[in-house]
Parts: sequence; structure tokens; C-alpha cells
Amino acid sequence: MTDDLRLRRGRGALGFTFFVQGVTFALLVTRIPAIQDRYGISDRLLPVFLAAVPVLAGAASIATEHLVRRVGAATVLRWSQPLVLLALLGVGAGNSLWQVAAALGAFGLAVGALDASMNMLGVSLQRAYGRSIMLGFHAAYSLGGILGASAAWAGAHWHLGLFASYLPTVAVLLPLALAGSRFHLTGQGEGPPCDAPQQEPGGFRPLLPLCLVMACAYIGDSTVSNWSAKYLQDVLGSSEQLATVPYNVYMVTALLGRAVGDAGVRRFGAAAVVRAGTLLAAGGFAVVATAPGPWAGTAGFTLVGLGLCVIVPQTFAAAGRMFPGSSDTAVARLNIFNYVGFLIGSPLVGALGDAWSHRGAMLVPAALVLVTLLHARSFGAEGARYGVPHEQPRVVDVGRGGHGV
Repeated sequence: MTDDLRLRRGRGALGFTFFVQGVTFALLVTRIPAIQDRYGISDRLLPVFLAAVPVLAGAASIATEHLVRRVGAATVLRWSQPLVLLALLGVGAGNSLWQVAAALGAFGLAVGALDASMNMLGVSLQRAYGRSIMLGFHAAYSLGGILGASAAWAGAHWHLGLFASYLPTVAVLLPLALAGSRFHLTGQGEGPPCDAPQQEPGGFRPLLPLCLVMACAYIGDSTVSNWSAKYLQDVLGSSEQLATVPYNVYMVTALLGRAVGDAGVRRFGAAAVVRAGTLLAAGGFAVVATAPGPWAGTAGFTLVGLGLCVIVPQTFAAAGRMFPGSSDTAVARLNIFNYVGFLIGSPLVGALGDAWSHRGAMLVPAALVLVTLLHARSFGAEGARYGVPHEQPRVVDVGRGGHGV
């Protein structure tokens, strides 16, 4: 098999992995009210259950950093995705509190390993291609999220139980995910990546600005996912039906932005695209905070989606470029701040809204997202993204000496 064909198959398989993860995560988070009703989880206990998932995912991301050195990122990915799907099924199959707690715990651990390993392979594949493809993987995730949320809506509309709602999706996606995993290219964990030197322990201090950017981006993301509907209904006076629109629009615009974002990175460079996305996202939150009515608020959340969608994929890609000899370790450490932002964002905005002003609270993620502008140089200079005058238009060789990309 030629290197070009291996790369194309590996790229397609990894894109499908991102898609499946988008479907799975959307099916879980959009049915939280149904999960709460099924297991009789009190309003006081629900935040504990929800916080446990990202905490365990962060712990699993740390463990993945060490695990990939022994078995490789592709192996971790191959087995973590089926575990995520089975854990989702377990969430719908139980009938007592301890069972859902165990299923959500398993989901958190598996999803942390999956998030870390699939972004590791994405960074390695982008380096092999020599041009920006990372946004395309995250576009597949956004598409999966839209379809997963639609499937969850259908299950709720037809009054299906959780298990009956989850089973068809798992039955279809699980064998496809296992079959596709055969085409994942070995990542950095299987051998020295492209003959680059390994980073010395403790030498990851330059990664800290990217960690801050990642956390701030997810604070913005969690603000939209957790508060957009309530904000439109309680502050801007929308109907209950209209209040569901902003998050759907946010997901669609994230998909569109990521679908075209790689072309923008190839043309203008990662730093320029991230700066533009940052300004769009901050401007969107400002529109939301000052919106006179629900449609103006929806327009603001649309701008937020277009802006935020480019930041996270490019942050992972920048970490890979910053540490070409230790990209797996850099991605695993960076991935932790995905969950940090998720944990901070929703409670922060909610507390500020209750204590101060819901409109004013929307300016906080705007200010935090603007932190990205201070660290835009971390995304790479215009002429030094992959060690060439411009991103390479063609695929480069991988697997030198039997090693991965």
C-alpha cells in the first residue's frame, strides 16, 4: 500500500472517529433531563454527577500521556471508542443510582482517553500532510453532534426510553468504529516521530499559553451550551421553542466554520485565523449582552459559533508544532484544559448572573476569549508553520524506518 493511500485511509478513519464521538457526546448531554428522571437524581446531586464526568476525563487524559508511550495512541483510540459507546448504553440500561454512577464514571474515563488519543493522531496526521487538516476532523465532530442531538430529539419526541434511544445508534456505530480502527496510522507513541528529538521532562512551560487559550475557549463553549436557552427565555423574553434555536445555530455555524477553516489557515496562517475567530467570538458575546430581543441574541450566538470553532483545533495543532518530538505528551496535557474550561464556565456565568447581572455575565466569556489575542504568536509565525516557507501542498513520507508519523 502506498504512503498516499495509507494517509488517505488514516485520515478518513480518524474523521469517522471524530464523527462518532460527536454523536455519542450529544446523545448523552441532550438527554440529561431524561437521565435525571429515570434514576431519580435530585437537583442538588445532579451537578455532582455532571462534574464527575469531566474530572474523570481529565484524569484519564493524564494517564493517556503515559499509556501511549507503551502501546501507542492508535491502540488507545481503538479500544477507548467502543468503551465510550458501551458506557453510553450502560447509562440507559441501569435502574439504580449506583449503576448510572458507574456508567457515567466509565464514560468519563473512556472519553478522556478517546479525546486525547484522537487529537494526538490528528496532530500527527497533519504533520504528515504538511498542511492544515485539523479543522476538518473537528468539523466531523460538529456534524456528529448535530446528528446526535437530532437523534436525541427524535427519541424524546417519540417517548423512547433511554436504552431504546441509545441502542440503535450503538448497534450501528460500534462495529463501524471497530472496522475503521484498522486504518488508524500509528502515532508518535509507536516510535520516534519523524526523527524529531524528545522534549526533556519539565520543558513544557511554553505550552502554558495554549493551555490558557484552551480553557478560555471552553469557558465560552460551555456558556453557550448551558446558558443560551435560559438567557434567551429569561432575559430576552423568547418563547420556549425559540430558546432552543441558538444552540442549534451555534452547532451549525461551528460545522460551517470548521469545514472552510483549513483553507483559511493554508492561505493566511494559523495565527491570523485564530485572531479573526477570537474577535468574532468576543464580538458575538458582546452582541448577546446588549441584545434588545431574542433574534439579536441568536445572531450574537451565531457569531460566537463562527469564532470559537477555529480556536480549539488550532490550539491542538499549535501544540504539535511547538513540540514536534513530544506532540503526544503536549496534546494530552493540553487536553486537560478542555475539561478545566468546561468545569469553570457554566458555574462561573451562572454565579455572576445571579449575583450581578445575566447580561453582564455574558461579557465575562467575551473578555476571557480575548486573552487569546495576547498569545496569538504561540500559534506560529506566518512563515514557520511546518519548517517550510509555507505549508506543504503535498503529502510527505510517513513511517520512516517502520515508525509512525
